[in-house]
Amino acid sequence: MPDRVTPRRPTAVVIGASAAGLFAAAALTEFADVVVVERDHLPDGPEPRRGVPQARHAHLVWSGGVRAFDELLPGLTDAVVARGGRMARIMGDMVSRAPNEVWFRRFLSTHHRNAVCSRDLLDAVLRDRVLGDPRITLRQGTTALSLAGDATRVTGLRVRGGDGTEETLDAALVVDASGRGSRAATWLTGLGLPRVAERDVNAGVTYATRIYRAPERAGDTFPLVNVQANPAKAPGRGGIVLPIEDGRWLVTLGGTRGGEPTADPDAFARYALALDDPVIGELIEHAEPLTDVFTTRSTANHRRYYEKMKRWPDGFTVLGDAVAAYNPVYGHGLTVAAQGALAVRDTLRSTGLTAPGTARRLQRAASRPV
Repeated sequence: MPDRVTPRRPTAVVIGASAAGLFAAAALTEFADVVVVERDHLPDGPEPRRGVPQARHAHLVWSGGVRAFDELLPGLTDAVVARGGRMARIMGDMVSRAPNEVWFRRFLSTHHRNAVCSRDLLDAVLRDRVLGDPRITLRQGTTALSLAGDATRVTGLRVRGGDGTEETLDAALVVDASGRGSRAATWLTGLGLPRVAERDVNAGVTYATRIYRAPERAGDTFPLVNVQANPAKAPGRGGIVLPIEDGRWLVTLGGTRGGEPTADPDAFARYALALDDPVIGELIEHAEPLTDVFTTRSTANHRRYYEKMKRWPDGFTVLGDAVAAYNPVYGHGLTVAAQGALAVRDTLRSTGLTAPGTARRLQRAASRPV
């Protein structure tokens, strides 16, 4: 009998190795071999990286995100917990002051559990899981330059390696998951397509974060502590204490224009004490700080309406913050990234990777969780 020739799997290229890119890569392995293009060099463990400045601040993965994580990558949240993360019941494991300045009632009978840990730990667990897949190849230190193809079909990605060499990575599908700084809108106009409609909603919020050593008496079950800003008072100020892995508290403070926290370490606890309720300041006033204070001002909600474009090329899809970047106060970015990747996987199961019109269907499906 003649030898059977196994059909060669198509290639998909994903721009960005942050959470959205890794979720996208995981979703695509069922249909293609995946090349992940990442400008930075990734750390080996749970360490900060330049390309994810928001990682310094408090992150919660809402229950919808937890479900999406484990549907896409079964056992992922268990792996996070095994390395020191925590599944917190909302509102049982949180002490929270509402915007109307009333403390929420705590209750334990809830099915809603949020993943609580540092973003660095979550990213490290996600990298280990996704990049360990032999169907995925990581190209670190590689810059995405432009799309190859034309207004009807994208055929690959033009990149520059760390040594300055430029090449084109041929692909049946290119996925831009490069975040807020995505250049997809410019690339598409370069192919002859109209400019995508965009919208910004900016509350002018600044965040400042510092990590402290948790007191020994806090134990492993210390609740999250949240003081929300009162929208009737300007400027708005609030804060949160997240008990994270390795016996630490991650404390994020936030304020709108005229009430922004600063990077001054001597002012951090004073700012917390001056909130409408001083509980966060009282918790950290005598705690041992483990880091400097890190601030972020790029907190605007930014939406790009790719799914509404009248013309869309085959072979290209945009996901994650490159489509919708949220003010971190809502905690939706990671959840939407995972749900968008699931939408891509489920759509491809019914349409196939290379069928005409697939990319438009992917773009519309991925916009629904937004």
